[in-house]
Amino acid sequence: MLETPRIIDNGNIGPVNSAVVPRYSGESTFALLPRLRDLQNEGRSAEIKIIGVPFDTGVSYRPGARFGPAHVRQSSRLLRPYNPATDSSPFAQVQIADAGDMAVNPFKIEEAIESIQSDALELTAHGASLLTIGGDHTIALPLLRAASERAGQPVSLLHFDAHLDTWDTYFGADYTHGTPFRRVAEEGIIDTSAICHVGTRGPLYGKKDLDEDERFGFGVITSTDIFRRGVTDVVEILRERISNRPLYISLDIDVLDPAHAPGTGTPEAGGMTSRELLEILRGLRGLNLVGADVVEVLPGYDHAELTGIAAAHVCYDLLTLMADLRQNT
Repeated sequence: MLETPRIIDNGNIGPVNSAVVPRYSGESTFALLPRLRDLQNEGRSAEIKIIGVPFDTGVSYRPGARFGPAHVRQSSRLLRPYNPATDSSPFAQVQIADAGDMAVNPFKIEEAIESIQSDALELTAHGASLLTIGGDHTIALPLLRAASERAGQPVSLLHFDAHLDTWDTYFGADYTHGTPFRRVAEEGIIDTSAICHVGTRGPLYGKKDLDEDERFGFGVITSTDIFRRGVTDVVEILRERISNRPLYISLDIDVLDPAHAPGTGTPEAGGMTSRELLEILRGLRGLNLVGADVVEVLPGYDHAELTGIAAAHVCYDLLTLMADLRQNT
């Protein structure tokens, strides 16, 4: 690791120094950050860990999200250490590392869910925060189980998505990418007084979908609400709803309009822009963010890395939120 010229700031080992090594060369870690195993070989660890979950067995339409983590990493090469939108340098504030990918069984969903939960608990065993790159949205269930266990209480949830993902079953299957938030509500691992969908839109099977979703306690801010009310009002609503509770953010890249994220499994017209999404995330600064995931990136349907770049920038701003919180607490 030390043979690779890296930016060292505030004692933290950061990205490869792109003034010495071209960004397009070398190993493709997220934002060219060090591998966790390399830090561990030097007797160090990381306060924030980035993990990939290449799993898409739970999809109902387009497959391919298993290739999402590698694509987002490749698309993150242009990210730089300083975030001018928040006047902060997340890679200098805390030690962040890429922990690679989980090895997940692609043929048995129940076994995959168990192993993701186990791995997430292991990665956060010593207080580290976890940012997960999927994979399909099925993975949110085990990640929320782990986050709730680590928090010692049900966690609040902001779910950015074109879809509700609170359907009961598909073809009799309880565990799919369209059911995770029904399962977590049923299991009591989310704080139903502080949960909200953001960016939903598109046709449903019937009005009962909304009625059942409301029964679980979810608030809903649609993409139309964001357009009409604006980012500032939406941020205020979300901050008031979450307050200081432990917060988990689960973000399906299809929350963006297909013009901004074509490479996804179930695209819906009429979504928010990448600018709106990033500004909403930045507006959550200071909230008690205990974990996050970014899912449903399908490189096979992407064009010119549009989706991968959007997802990489979303991950970068989530890392900024986590780093700011750790530095200030």
